[in-house]
Amino acid sequence: MRRRLLTGALYALSLTVGVVALAYPFLVRAAGGATSPGQTSLLSVILVTLCLAVLLVELQGQAAGAKTVAALGILVAATATLRFIEVAIPAPGGFSPVFAPIILGGYVFGARFGFLLGAMTMLVSGIITAGVGPWLPYQMFTAGWVGLSAGLLPHLRRPRAELVLLIAFAGLWGFAYGAILNLYTWPLLVGDPGQSWSPGAGATEALRRYVAFYLATSLLWDSVAAAGNVVLLAALGRPTLRALARFRDRLQFEVRPA
Repeated sequence: MRRRLLTGALYALSLTVGVVALAYPFLVRAAGGATSPGQTSLLSVILVTLCLAVLLVELQGQAAGAKTVAALGILVAATATLRFIEVAIPAPGGFSPVFAPIILGGYVFGARFGFLLGAMTMLVSGIITAGVGPWLPYQMFTAGWVGLSAGLLPHLRRPRAELVLLIAFAGLWGFAYGAILNLYTWPLLVGDPGQSWSPGAGATEALRRYVAFYLATSLLWDSVAAAGNVVLLAALGRPTLRALARFRDRLQFEVRPA
């Protein structure tokens, strides 16, 4: 019970840090405000530390905790490899193959597993593809939320309805992922005054400007990402779900001494 409460507190803390970091363009009213490399480095340290803390807490539990961490490592390695392929052979628009396994992994193994799968996938793939930069903690937070929210979806008894739910969910995250990540770069860009960030504009005006910026610059790009998610889930969703479910069930065995 104590371990579960500690793990929940760590997840809540990481969620709070991510929300505050990404929502600051709507919260800041004083002059200044662009994100500095020091701030993003601090975010990276905080997020990686929280993820490692969660893993250590999980390992302190029963054998199931160690098996779950082992499964997490396998899926992170597989998903990070997909991102390596994506970098080597760029896809059109914002399409990326990594979100389908993050969504399915979170859905099958649960919200906590999904958060770690998304966050650690971005960290590992960023390292192996030389994609480490001030954007990385924001990618980790947002991909973690993709897996976390997938784990909170209801598990439907009808396979077809379950697949439709996951396809719609993946399509929505195709737009949401881009919209959330834009919050990192938007305050740094200078352009149309009706779309640019102003630190003293207030939350309502900042939101209006951001919506205009998103529609003008990112909607088409994210439409390709959403379409790619939908196609992958429609084509590979059912067999992948079955494979992950069998994998999960095999990890739930216990060895009891005679």
